[in-house]
Amino acid sequence: MYIVATFRYSMELELAISDLHGTGIGADSIAAVPLDRQMPGRAHFMDTMHRSDGVSLLDGPAVLGTVLAVLGASLGFSWTWGPIICGLLGLALGALLGMGIDYWVNRKKRNREASSSQNEGQVVLIVQCSEEQSELVKQMLRYRMAMAVGQWGSYA
Repeated sequence: MYIVATFRYSMELELAISDLHGTGIGADSIAAVPLDRQMPGRAHFMDTMHRSDGVSLLDGPAVLGTVLAVLGASLGFSWTWGPIICGLLGLALGALLGMGIDYWVNRKKRNREASSSQNEGQVVLIVQCSEEQSELVKQMLRYRMAMAVGQWGSYA
């Protein structure tokens, strides 16, 4: 029977492995597989239905472009260029300004996430044990702050 658990790479993982050795489970019955951490990628202009990273560079330009287009069209009635030209200029200015602000804010957010200690790597711990030991092993892994614990093999 196999017990599978996921951990953040921390001292708790080391203590869990040490506890498992203390119960008589040998090193040949324990496998720890470190997972590669996904680094934040480049922001895309639009999120799609199939891929969304939560960072879209078109949200800010749409909002600011709309606001400045309405202001430009409203104020354009008293200006010499007229409401249409002033509205289009407001749209272009708002879109450029919104894109710059979105890029700057998301750049800071990505840099903060990349340097955050919460994005440390994760480890999958696989323990081969007998059916009698399975409850003890699961209890020990949960005590040592496993993020998730699963069982593979024969079920009681």
